[in-house]
Amino acid sequence: MNRTHLLLATAALLALGAAVVGLPRQKDTSHTVARPGEAPTGVVLQPVTVNAGALTLEGKLSGAYLMAGPSEAYAALTVRAHKSRQEKRMPVSLALVIDRSGSMRGQKLADAKQAARMLVQHLGAEDRLALVHYGTDVSVFPSQQVSEDSRQEMLAFVDGIEDEGSTNISGGLEAAAQALRPYVKAYRTSRILLLSDGAPTEGLVEDSELRRLAGNYQREGMTVSALGVGEEINERLMRGMAEQGGGFYGYIQNSEKLADIFQRELEQAAGTLARGVELRLELPEGVTDAEVLGVSARREGRTVVVPLYDLAGGQEARVVVKLTLALETTAEERGVLGSRLRYWDVEAARQVEVEVGLAAKVTEDEELVRTNLDQEVRVYAVRALGAQQMQAAAEEMKRGNRERALGLLDNTRRLFGTSAEALAGELAEVDQTRAAYLNAQDETSVRREALQLHRKSLKTFGQNNAY
Repeated sequence: MNRTHLLLATAALLALGAAVVGLPRQKDTSHTVARPGEAPTGVVLQPVTVNAGALTLEGKLSGAYLMAGPSEAYAALTVRAHKSRQEKRMPVSLALVIDRSGSMRGQKLADAKQAARMLVQHLGAEDRLALVHYGTDVSVFPSQQVSEDSRQEMLAFVDGIEDEGSTNISGGLEAAAQALRPYVKAYRTSRILLLSDGAPTEGLVEDSELRRLAGNYQREGMTVSALGVGEEINERLMRGMAEQGGGFYGYIQNSEKLADIFQRELEQAAGTLARGVELRLELPEGVTDAEVLGVSARREGRTVVVPLYDLAGGQEARVVVKLTLALETTAEERGVLGSRLRYWDVEAARQVEVEVGLAAKVTEDEELVRTNLDQEVRVYAVRALGAQQMQAAAEEMKRGNRERALGLLDNTRRLFGTSAEALAGELAEVDQTRAAYLNAQDETSVRREALQLHRKSLKTFGQNNAY
């Protein structure tokens, strides 16, 4: 989300927050925030569900009725991966890319090397691995099938890594892609695991360039996961590369956790059922805009394209969409949102496409709209709106705007409080964050809390590709 969108979202949410606490309020045209003392509607609409290959697409609107005229509504779309039909682990082709710049000196690099050794030891004879480490320049151990001889050579290469130089992320990524590219067609899953503790200072240094690079590799069949270590990471860059690369993003506060993360990445790669997952949202006449909350998206005319991450068996991704409407009253249901799911089915080795359409009746009776709101989608929407506030609070923390950050956390709490029973866990996390932030005594501690809050916001948005 760019700064302009973030400020607009924050302004809109402040109006909603004011409505919750009884201050002068604007008309709630989405009816998402419950009125004080308002009982739950008890309504749970049946979702529109389509199974296709490895994935299921499920969707529903925030209510069975929508307001005529200018209004808003929400849609919740969930993509679920089925259990794998294969019992044996799928072979993988991996490239591990380790930052060895001067800032990695000490425990971070020692833990990264130990995690790399663990990864080498856990790979089997059918797997391939390339190893890359970068500072100003880049060193490569070419992709090899794992054997006892190559395993010892890989371990020796890892042992030889020493900290030096600047941070050439693009050089490391390009070397990894070059190592994986010849074997993409031979392996169902090819994945680049990028590890860094800072912002790029050599090669491509603009966030947009590195995100584009990750997106290009994803389209070639190579997933990119971006793992950040320590408090100095550029979390927007690392998250953006993971989003465009179809992989996972991690903020790893304690580098001792790297071995566990690498193991989870190996399991994720080996269990992948769907790659290149993408939702395309089609906006019919009367729907003037669609804002995807908390997830990267791009507009192509009347279509909003939402790239999602690779899904392994049993995983899911939820997308909450805020719809801006200008509808006329209808006696019959009318289409409000079309959604098309596209992905590569790994087990079936084929491209799959499936569609789900969402519809509702349009009325001028506001009470009819409110009493037919879907309880689940209302919770999803409030959770996503609160998560936007969490991200805004994290940005203010990093800027040193303490009073502003605390105000945004309070707004988050008020929003979650409108669905307190369903969002009890989220409320507790906000309280914990607020207390920890108030106790933070130095700049490093404040940045740590900001990064933790950023990570919590991603999970609150319903995305499961963050560690």
